[in-house]
Amino acid sequence: MHRFWRRPMHINKFRISSTATGQVRIISQRSGLTPNLVCRMAMLSSFEAGPISGAADDTSEGQEFNAYTLFGDFQPLFIDLLKYVEFGLEEFETDDTDLLERLRLHIDRGVRQLSVRLKSPADAAELIAGSA
Repeated sequence: MHRFWRRPMHINKFRISSTATGQVRIISQRSGLTPNLVCRMAMLSSFEAGPISGAADDTSEGQEFNAYTLFGDFQPLFIDLLKYVEFGLEEFETDDTDLLERLRLHIDRGVRQLSVRLKSPADAAELIAGSA
């Protein structure tokens, strides 16, 4: 059994970057999706693109989510997907702060990806139906 399966991380509140907050608002208005759904879709879209590195934009003015609102009952699944995307099945050494930073980076990248793809409710429906 791998280390990341043994130590579950639990998040209570999560703040996205200021840049992502503005883009999420625009996507939400265009698509009719709630901000938490946009962020979930952004995470999954970014996870498909593989590991990420860098530094997240400033979060001091970004939207803060109650973790349950952001992840629903699927928080452990999203965290395990993040760990798998970033580290595969290899042993790794990282702390929760680093994982949260990587999650912010994934949301930032995913929101940028979605901002190009989601211009209307029909685009959202097509994207959701295409992934089913």
